[in-house]
Amino acid sequence: MEIVLLEDVKALGKKGQIVKVNDGYARNFILPKKLGVEATAKNLNDLKLQKANAAKVAAEQLAAAKELAEKIGAMSISLTMKAGEGGKAFGSVSGKEIAAAAAEQLQLDLDKKKLVLPEPIKTFGVHEVPVKLHKDVTAKLTVKVTEA
Repeated sequence: MEIVLLEDVKALGKKGQIVKVNDGYARNFILPKKLGVEATAKNLNDLKLQKANAAKVAAEQLAAAKELAEKIGAMSISLTMKAGEGGKAFGSVSGKEIAAAAAEQLQLDLDKKKLVLPEPIKTFGVHEVPVKLHKDVTAKLTVKVTEA
């Protein structure tokens, strides 16, 4: 019997795949647990439509991420930090502070987890902070750190 998988099944296949299984396995395990449906013409057509819809949504998300990346690339935010002895920075600027400043200054709702900071910023000056917006799109946000 051919089955269209509705969810990933270990050692059988991924969601959306069409797999051939024994009739008993399908009737007693896959169908009752709603892990798959029988591969009829209607179900195959539904699968095709779902894949087309998912591709369309993914393309829209990619386009939105590219548009936002262009906006972010043209913008910059300013942060102030206390200076210690000899003009050295006292403390550091973290992703959380950058995200808060972006929300306040640019009205952009950036998630601090999307900011790619290998380590906090500990020096004054202009820094480029990568922002991961999509798996294929990374924008660069300019952060100016000045002495308070």
